[in-house]
Amino acid sequence: MPTAQETPQSLCSFGVARCDVTPPVGIYHRMWGAASHERSTGVHRRLSASAASIAPLGNPAAGVVLMAIDHCLLWDLEGRKVLDIVATKSGLSPEQLLIAYSHTHASGLMDTGRSDRPGGELIAPYLADLAEKLAGLVIEARKNAQSATLCYGTGRCNLAAHRDTYDEAGGRFVCGFNPEGVGDDTLVLIRATADDGRTLATMVNYACHPTTLAWQNTLISPDFPGAMREVIEQATGAPCLFLQGASGDLGPRYGFVGDTAVADRNGRQLGYAALSALEGMAPPRTRFEYAGPVESGAVIGTWRHAPLDADRLRGLEAWSLRRWTVDLPYRPDLPTAESTHLERARWERDEQEALSRADRARAAECRAFVERMDRQLVRIGNLPPGPAFPFEVLIWKTGDAAWLAVGAEHYQYLQVELRRRSPGAAIVVLTLINGWQPGYLPTAAAYGRGIYQAEIAVLAAGSLETLTDCIARHLAEWFPT
Repeated sequence: MPTAQETPQSLCSFGVARCDVTPPVGIYHRMWGAASHERSTGVHRRLSASAASIAPLGNPAAGVVLMAIDHCLLWDLEGRKVLDIVATKSGLSPEQLLIAYSHTHASGLMDTGRSDRPGGELIAPYLADLAEKLAGLVIEARKNAQSATLCYGTGRCNLAAHRDTYDEAGGRFVCGFNPEGVGDDTLVLIRATADDGRTLATMVNYACHPTTLAWQNTLISPDFPGAMREVIEQATGAPCLFLQGASGDLGPRYGFVGDTAVADRNGRQLGYAALSALEGMAPPRTRFEYAGPVESGAVIGTWRHAPLDADRLRGLEAWSLRRWTVDLPYRPDLPTAESTHLERARWERDEQEALSRADRARAAECRAFVERMDRQLVRIGNLPPGPAFPFEVLIWKTGDAAWLAVGAEHYQYLQVELRRRSPGAAIVVLTLINGWQPGYLPTAAAYGRGIYQAEIAVLAAGSLETLTDCIARHLAEWFPT
């Protein structure tokens, strides 16, 4: 008898809500060091936020609310304020609230420390409004929660490509499409279905920097997740959430442009790949099993989707949540604030000298380095004291799946290794959760080679591997091989 095919599933409480969170046109928008504009000049596609309440059946207090928002990230100060307001107004603890940034680089840099820049005066009022809207979303998602089945499918999409490229002519690494590198093309599609058969929502977990649009673009945009959601929602009639994976070394094959049509094409490519995975999924609460032979011109082997039995359904209600901290050491050559200020001042002087010579190209290059130093000051200025960064990890098991929620930008190694070591589980990898600190977590092999992500990393080489090993051990307890 051929082996029955099981679809990974979870039985849980699920509710979803969505709202528009597009900033006002004219808000400070300069996200890129190479940009020459300060304010946004229009809207390519509107930004959205979607909240998904996920909890064990009959116990909503034990669950979490995932807020998927079209933003690159918020610094620590702004992120904490937003989260505190959402917690206070929704009545949930901050530990239950997970803000998942799509990481679009075209939403604008919401740094209240730049209120003196053109359009910067709009940042603080916008963030206050954003917090109010997110609080309302959380309440609405919890109100909409009902018994549901989450089914997990896997697809492939080669939109994401490896982006650590060696430029032989320049003798250095650059951040861009590397045709010789390997990029994880896995997408995980999650479909939430109500007990009456309605599709409540879909979620796409995929690792790819939304950096189609770059310094040339002056429009507010969700980048490729916008068109991706449009494709899927037109087919399903239900909200679709984009959940960023471990994309530290992954970006669009074709990106860093100002043409919004490219972002839309990238989004449709991912959307159609996700729809392919969706169409291939089994109905909820079923398994695909051999139904026996039928005599015809040939002897036909038939299969059917059969309802799950009571024991299997009870198993899909299983819920467990773990939260812990891993101490990851800082790199020994971490720059200081003093040295960063000195370097920033040097680049500012060089910029002024270039401007005095009317050398605008050199001035723009110097301005990019000033911007880089500004971000380095933010990065190192918000680190917890001591020899190590206390890295928070949250994982929860629901039925056949494990959801991992972590901050920072991880190389694809994280998700590839976890899925390789626990092949029997559907693993959803959520990064940039509730913040970006401690920044990039590259593989140890990336250090010492002049690769951007490793150059600006604050943690020592080997931190990503240590973290991955730790998470994998926990997953192995839930899903032994």
